[in-house]
Amino acid sequence: MKTVPEFFGCNVFDDRVMKASLPSEVYNSLRKTIDEGENLDISLANAVATAMKDWAVQHGATHYTHWFQPLTGITAEKHDSFISPSPDGGVIMEFSGKELIKGEPDASSFPSGGLRATFEARGYTAWDPTSYAFIKDKTLCIPTAFCSYGGEALDKKTPLLRSMEALNKQAMRIIRLFGNDNVKCVRTSVGPEQEYFLIDKEMYNKRQDLIFTGRTLFGAKSPKGQEMDDHYFGVIKPRVAEYMEDLNNELWKLGILAKTQHNEVAPAQHELAPIYTTTNVATDHNQLTMEIMQKVAARHGLVCLLHEKPFAGVNGSGKHNNWSISTDTGVNLLSPGETPYENAQFLLFLCAVIKAVDDYQDLLRISVATAGNDHRLGANEAPPAVVSIFLGDELNAILEAIETGATYNALEKTQMKLGVNVLPRFTRDTTDRNRTSPFAFTGNKFEFRMLGSSNSIACANIMLNTAVAESLKIYADRLEKADDFKTALHEMIRKTIKDHKRIIFNGNGYDDAWMKEAVEKRGLLNYRTTADCIPHLLDKKNVGLLTSHKVMSEAEINSRCEITLDNYCKTIVIEANTMVNMARCEIAPAVEEYINDMAKTASLKKALDNNITVSYESSIVKRLSEITEKIYKYTDELEKETGRICSIENVIDESAAIRDSLLDIMKNLRTACDEAETLTAKKYWPFPTYGELLFSVK
Repeated sequence: MKTVPEFFGCNVFDDRVMKASLPSEVYNSLRKTIDEGENLDISLANAVATAMKDWAVQHGATHYTHWFQPLTGITAEKHDSFISPSPDGGVIMEFSGKELIKGEPDASSFPSGGLRATFEARGYTAWDPTSYAFIKDKTLCIPTAFCSYGGEALDKKTPLLRSMEALNKQAMRIIRLFGNDNVKCVRTSVGPEQEYFLIDKEMYNKRQDLIFTGRTLFGAKSPKGQEMDDHYFGVIKPRVAEYMEDLNNELWKLGILAKTQHNEVAPAQHELAPIYTTTNVATDHNQLTMEIMQKVAARHGLVCLLHEKPFAGVNGSGKHNNWSISTDTGVNLLSPGETPYENAQFLLFLCAVIKAVDDYQDLLRISVATAGNDHRLGANEAPPAVVSIFLGDELNAILEAIETGATYNALEKTQMKLGVNVLPRFTRDTTDRNRTSPFAFTGNKFEFRMLGSSNSIACANIMLNTAVAESLKIYADRLEKADDFKTALHEMIRKTIKDHKRIIFNGNGYDDAWMKEAVEKRGLLNYRTTADCIPHLLDKKNVGLLTSHKVMSEAEINSRCEITLDNYCKTIVIEANTMVNMARCEIAPAVEEYINDMAKTASLKKALDNNITVSYESSIVKRLSEITEKIYKYTDELEKETGRICSIENVIDESAAIRDSLLDIMKNLRTACDEAETLTAKKYWPFPTYGELLFSVK
């Protein structure tokens, strides 16, 4: 049996493979392309393609695909075999540089938000050499960007790469101002923590809502939920442990740095966290991770749920985007060092992030907006919908001293004494962690905690990279013209703190008092739903930001607004239609059957003894009869309102109508059906209950 180091990355055409299989001049040229962004000529592409094909065939691959990330939120692939006919009637295995660097998938059925007409079917995929090719299901997968015939980005990778270039450009200007000429580039790195639920596949198959929407649209509260906190970091159950072991092996083969695994707060909920890597690669890896999670679950008779809120009454699933900035020489620009007060470069980059988050808090909220995530944000289990930054005591004290000109007294290092001699003593961190903060500094990085479990991390990082690039551009423009660099630098840091301290909050983000203070006193934005925030993507300042840094064109921004709102509307309409079907065809008939049987029981008792009381049966029949009338009423209302909303042509108006009317009817129907579940005998209920779903996997 091979050890992990022996098989790690065995399905990846990584640097080790390239170095061993490519001529040295080809390898060196490719590294320059990857590391420094130099152009890739066709002769180099041909050499790489041949080596890549030979390696893939040796590993059992028969096909190749340009693997890309369209605006559907998932990945896409079209497979072509390596075979070409030979003169003798046989076939040979071929793969050219042209096939490597460019593909032509049909773009007509992918969402474009108006970027192309329906009849304009041609689209292009372009090889991204900064992300390694890999083998999946006997297919060589080549990470690519995806664009329309007119050159507009139809994917999430292209704007992400542009945002990384924008941040690199502005960060390098700042680095040079500090006299560092050795750095060639600045990159952002990300480590996305991924939460998910595991449930039994047999039970999943009995629920239309899980099959069609990924979440339970009905379900009364289980007698036990997460009240005891006994699942969090608890002993991992054998069936889940087997799944995790299998998952790790599959991820490690693909070079994905899966590191941490544990039980999360809710029953049946778990988390996987990787080691940090470059943002572009981390995005590819996270998309792969979600796909592999679901495939491996199926092998174990399980289903992996990635919906943000699959069960009401227990915590939903998020994805924490741990983000940092580093140079190619290995310096983390967000690392305070031993004396952060004296670390001017760190303080300037810290201020750039603070300014970016305050100036573009709406874009950060927009970047995580989905119908599913609306159930989490502000629900006292995830960060609120109001964006704020947690810095902790030490950095907060430093910034206050800089703003006021007061003397900074460094916090003393406290040694933890646990009262038992045999236990080791260690130094306590100068800052605690705040799990209620949407955007928290955690030592040498920021943790953006608002992402939903199924979100692509590309969207959040596009906005974050670009907003920080804008802050750095403003700083560089001023500092490059300054007569006295040190004086100008100190004044800029001080002014940033003064102008943007409203975004800094170190307290409890779940507190109602904070919500009031944030909005009414500090003027922070509170966009509670997707319908509230997405239209603001088109605000002048946001369009100006994204276009000025060439991250998106105005047409591409408009398309993202259209697509996101259209997806929101379609998601909730599917949920509404599923609720109508389940209520009318499963729940109401089951309750009626129970009512009839209870009525028959009451009649039989009366026939046997006219003096006997049948108050229990009568009470159940009466209450359930009243509830079924509500079920029929709300089902009809929901069906009618869904039809009306689907006739609205403008997607902004449609999303607003869903927010203002449809969601309330869905809530009313669910309340009635969930009450019926608590009164109906178990054998009559048509699908597995919350208790069965959450506690069946042992």
